[in-house]
Amino acid sequence: MKFYNTLSRKIENFKPIKDKKVGMYTCGPTVYYYAHLGNLRTYIFEDILKRVLEYNNYKVKHIMNITDVGHLTSDADTGEDKIEKQAKKQKKSAYQIAEFYTKAFKKDLERLNIKKPTVWVKATRTIKEQIKLIQLLEKKGFTYRISDGIYFDTSRLKTYGRLWPKKMKLKEGARVEKVKDKKNPTDFALWKFSPKGVKRQMEWNSPWGKGFPGWHTECVVMSIKYLGIPFDIHCGGVDHILIHHTNEIAQAEAAYGKILANYWLHGEFLILKKKKRMGKSEGNVVILDDLIKNGINPLAYRYLCLTSHYRSPLFFSSKALSASQNALKKLYEKILKLKHQTSNIKHQTFVKYQKKFLKLINTDLNIPKALALMWKVIEDKKISDSEKYALVLDFDKIFGLKLNKVKKPKIPLEIKKMVLLREKYRKQKQWEKADKLRKKIEEKGYKVEDTQKGPEIFPQSISV
Repeated sequence: MKFYNTLSRKIENFKPIKDKKVGMYTCGPTVYYYAHLGNLRTYIFEDILKRVLEYNNYKVKHIMNITDVGHLTSDADTGEDKIEKQAKKQKKSAYQIAEFYTKAFKKDLERLNIKKPTVWVKATRTIKEQIKLIQLLEKKGFTYRISDGIYFDTSRLKTYGRLWPKKMKLKEGARVEKVKDKKNPTDFALWKFSPKGVKRQMEWNSPWGKGFPGWHTECVVMSIKYLGIPFDIHCGGVDHILIHHTNEIAQAEAAYGKILANYWLHGEFLILKKKKRMGKSEGNVVILDDLIKNGINPLAYRYLCLTSHYRSPLFFSSKALSASQNALKKLYEKILKLKHQTSNIKHQTFVKYQKKFLKLINTDLNIPKALALMWKVIEDKKISDSEKYALVLDFDKIFGLKLNKVKKPKIPLEIKKMVLLREKYRKQKQWEKADKLRKKIEEKGYKVEDTQKGPEIFPQSISV
């Protein structure tokens, strides 16, 4: 297996710390609003990665955090806590907001057929461990205190920024906003003090005063608690490279003298018109519920994500989504035709295609080519329908399109009668009457396909 490692900036052979076991941490949501489609693209990529590891017979211990405190509106450690801000807006408690959007996020994962992590961990459940990490960093001379909190001194760590692209130069204000009394532009908060005269809903006592942890500290603690240090794979979106993941690595190296994870994999953005990425800060959010309200199967969005490599931007449009919905529908129809075939499977043919598939998914998750291979299998006239069905179901262990659950709903008697009458007209060569009936059948949500065995009826939407 080979993956592009952001840390080394090259594709590397994957070698886990323990044989056939993988420790993987994926940055979860900050639960102050719904996850948008750009966020969900990252979780689909991580799900594919997990499925590929499992397909290769690795046992994956997958940890995902829930950030329910400490994520401020600015990456420069300024502004309001996103959850507390939303709580004020909705006139609810911060805990209610966090709980509501955590449930919404988990529901989205389920609708997209994304596998659950081995462990969910909330930031608010690891406050004591976060304080201990900050105390260790303090003891080793990596911290300093200013008016609004305890900060990490990045100038004390020679390897700071090792995740950044080569020759990157930091300009004041380009990546961070200036915070009063900070020693260096890249320094970041480990512990923020509760503002004077302000009663926060989420705050805790600490050796430095009442407050709350920094966002970057939370993930270090939560990942190490369940996976140790170093662990195998750390994932997230490309927007985490320059700040969040860089600051995670810095704390781990400063505190323990070790890299946090050996492999760092990052998914690219979802791009909208005018080449803008989808993001809450950009004000152009589309959520999964928006698609469902417009009659889009959530798995059609998953299919769309499969068509682009995880390290390439994915251009999103209603046209692209519609094309994916149609492709998925076509795939379901193909599956229904193959499902009940009983001819023998030739082991040699199965293994030949499976080896091609394995090579593609093991080469830095080349899912678009693996998807193309699946369609090649379906259209291959040299192999039996039962072989096609077995191969496609095997491939779907990676794609996650629920192809093993595709079922043909019961066709209403009214439609069956219309199809029989149309067939009668066809035999009598009354083509005009036959065409009119076909249109009526389509208007009622069904389509007729003429085969050598007779007419077959398919609903316009096929459920799983």
